[in-house]
Amino acid sequence: MLGFRALAAVTAGAAAMLATGFAAADGHKPKYGGHFTFVIPAKAPPSLDAHRETTYAVIHPARPFYSTLLRVNPNNPADPADFVCDLCVGDVPKPSNKGKTYTFTLRSGVKFHDGTPLTSADVKASFDKIIFPPEGVSSARKSFYQMVDSVAAPNATTVVFNLKYASSAFIPALAAPYNFIYSKAKLDADIHWYEKNILGSGPFILEEYQSGAQITGRKNPDYYLKGQPYLDKITGVFANKESIQVQALRGNRASAQFRGFPPKTRDDLVAALGDKATVQESDWNCVLLATPNHSVKPFDDVRVRRALTLAVDRWGGSQYLSKIAIVKTVGGIVFPGSNLAATKAELMDMDGYREDLEASRERARSLLKEAGVDLSKTYVLNNRAVDQPYKVVGVWLLDQWRQIGLNFEQKVQPTGPFYATLREKGDFDVSIDFNCQSIVNPPIDTSKYLSSDINPQNYGRIIDRKMDDLYNAMLLEADPKKQREKMREYERYVLHDEVKQMITLWWYRTTVHRSHFKGWKVSPSHYLGQALDNVWLDPDADK
Repeated sequence: MLGFRALAAVTAGAAAMLATGFAAADGHKPKYGGHFTFVIPAKAPPSLDAHRETTYAVIHPARPFYSTLLRVNPNNPADPADFVCDLCVGDVPKPSNKGKTYTFTLRSGVKFHDGTPLTSADVKASFDKIIFPPEGVSSARKSFYQMVDSVAAPNATTVVFNLKYASSAFIPALAAPYNFIYSKAKLDADIHWYEKNILGSGPFILEEYQSGAQITGRKNPDYYLKGQPYLDKITGVFANKESIQVQALRGNRASAQFRGFPPKTRDDLVAALGDKATVQESDWNCVLLATPNHSVKPFDDVRVRRALTLAVDRWGGSQYLSKIAIVKTVGGIVFPGSNLAATKAELMDMDGYREDLEASRERARSLLKEAGVDLSKTYVLNNRAVDQPYKVVGVWLLDQWRQIGLNFEQKVQPTGPFYATLREKGDFDVSIDFNCQSIVNPPIDTSKYLSSDINPQNYGRIIDRKMDDLYNAMLLEADPKKQREKMREYERYVLHDEVKQMITLWWYRTTVHRSHFKGWKVSPSHYLGQALDNVWLDPDADK
């Protein structure tokens, strides 16, 4: 059992999956109808193609319009290992061929919103794009599927995944909510079509999309989960500033914000709304990184990178920042509390986590002097124009590095330009970065740190084959105890030996929504639970 906890004051309790779909089992009968409005705490996403993006800014607005092959049970999302079929039928299939072949049978009669049938050819085309993207096509999770040899569609209702080797990480990777099923016909005509367009088979049909403003959808009357969705209409409103999000909830102009709020905002909302507010909390499978650009001086020097991590007071930062931001837990590259995560003692044996902060900072100053770093120069920390927790943590990091004589200024950019800097331009010294995953799947989640030519989501411009070999040895290890040992070797190399990346703090998720919004349950990921097919509105809760 994974070591996260859901500490929720959850109004919709445990639920059961019925043959016709997902329905509440907490004694409250879902009500039909209504227009649900929610706040998306971001500006426009870089694109609408979830296969290439890593941000919630595409999941929150777009997920209700799409289907996936598998999903985390929306009625039990606090357990990210509870997988159920979405487009497939029956239980999640068991593998054959010594764990190397998975065969899925698809629902019959599913249609895309333009009326065309969805078949196994569409599922195969979607996963081929994710797993084997052609040149010029970016796939954010390609590295998750190193175990996959091929995807086949022997008939219209059957999809077969053939693996190179058995892997317990495969099914969790397959259930990622980013794995939207696209139309093969659209992809064949223009593989980039979905970057600017939406066409799925999900519970809602797109009515209008105004980039950076709002997105609206209406109920799909032909949705394959009979009796769902319960809502008639949904509208997601983009609002990057927390003050606007709070005003929308307080003024009942929106019913939910799914990403999370810092503790003080939670307290203010509860004080203002009383029993009209519902709070749900959980540990969060998301961590902010400080990523040095290995292609620019002086950050190509491991001594300088080591100085950066030695300067950061993670233990003290946890106590202070957890009071004002959505970060809390000190950890390594693995989600804290999960079976492959480092213990506190193992963390404290690495630079940047040691008990004697002043000794660490003194060593950092010596390393900078040894490396000949120009302390009169001002360096650039690239950051995202999102208050929580990006800008808050960014300001904290600048102060931490100032303690050893390094001066940084923040270059804060909206989501699109921020990603352009990371992906294409590379014009930064150090950047705030993140590793946020939907499914707690440590062997796959930690592929973030592979060399940049293997995983383009490693924005540090890093090529290091020893690091890649350490990862592969861990990934292929079947014995849990030995795999944990190999994970420590990989983690230590990344964070301590070579300081390829720097972990700041893991996040803690605190959500607040209006109590008339029912059926939604918190999870350790802000990417889960966003199909909105099993939620409803109860006007009586506002009386």
